[in-house]
Amino acid sequence: MADAQTSRATNIATGILVFADGTTIYGRGFGAEGAAVGEVCFNTAMTGYQEVMTDPSYAGQIVTFTFPHIGNVGSNPEDLEATNPHALGCIVREDVTAPSNFRSTSHFDQWMKTNGRIGLAGVDTRALTRRIREAGAPNAVIAHSATGEFDVPALLAQAKAWAGLEGMDLAKQVSALQSYTWEEGLWTLGQGYDAGNASDTKPHVVAIDYGLKRNILRNLIAAGARVTVVPATATYNDIAAHKPDGVFLSNGPGDPAATGVYAVPVIQQLIAADTPIFGICLGHQLLGLAAGAKTVKMFQGHRGANHPVKRLDDGRVEITSMNHGFAVDADSLPANARPTHISLFDGSLAGLALTDARAFSVQYHPEASPGPQDSHYLFERFVSELGKKPAMNGNI
Repeated sequence: MADAQTSRATNIATGILVFADGTTIYGRGFGAEGAAVGEVCFNTAMTGYQEVMTDPSYAGQIVTFTFPHIGNVGSNPEDLEATNPHALGCIVREDVTAPSNFRSTSHFDQWMKTNGRIGLAGVDTRALTRRIREAGAPNAVIAHSATGEFDVPALLAQAKAWAGLEGMDLAKQVSALQSYTWEEGLWTLGQGYDAGNASDTKPHVVAIDYGLKRNILRNLIAAGARVTVVPATATYNDIAAHKPDGVFLSNGPGDPAATGVYAVPVIQQLIAADTPIFGICLGHQLLGLAAGAKTVKMFQGHRGANHPVKRLDDGRVEITSMNHGFAVDADSLPANARPTHISLFDGSLAGLALTDARAFSVQYHPEASPGPQDSHYLFERFVSELGKKPAMNGNI
């Protein structure tokens, strides 16, 4: 690391990371050229980099991969959690090598170029991860120039000027703009994705898209539901018009308190209408806010595919996939909300359920992708309960 200064990088330094405090890290740029400003975080998953890059929850963030070999299995059109990448860029230890996987259709470097995402290789990602763990997730600019020329003072000014994720509503930026139906089921090696079956006899789930991952929808389909997706800004009447048997609150990026300005009143109306509700990640945080709890910005967040979570009802431990920088403050839960899961890493709240409504949520990602499948049962539990009582009728 070096102090910020106007400079021309060395012959191999075609990438740079400039922190808001003036610290700079040089490396080898790959992917698209240019610059992007955001929050630097780290992810400990050993696989699934393409899913991570396309997860809308990473909007506004630059991902440091702690696993050194990123890009070595290339990229393909099947391993996408959204149509386009949402992470601003990525930082890796080793150079991206030629793909070695029968499913690969393009080099990861080319995929990054095509999608306008910046990569930085040759970085001591262990040291960077320790910095984030000790000092919190910093704001920074990642930049790539084939010539190795960088206007460091300008990049530093850009990093300092960025306000950060706290108070920022990003759900509107990544959400679908209109409603649509989803039928694709889970993926199987050699067969691809199941075509699904949108029979009218199946329970109907309306998924509110705050930045949802496709594999969530696939798991809802696999659990026996038919699914309609609506935008983050959908009103209660918009949702009621679809006559759902239950409503799903999706994951997404940004500050839940900012998104909650328009999302929480809708969720409260759904609760009042006795609508079954299941939330994941941002959806969990929004359900907590709707119940009267508070959310907080975490020091470093949870991002990885190996997070142990304890289920309080029976003491069972699930290994989960996580990606969040905000959390519901357990001490702020009202009397009608009980904790159901806790993180065994730091004791933070990882799940809640309302005692006077058919609504529950988890902070982690039971759909994984990447990650373990210990928690797939949550989709089956949610869908199996639909239709057991009268669902919403459009009025409250």
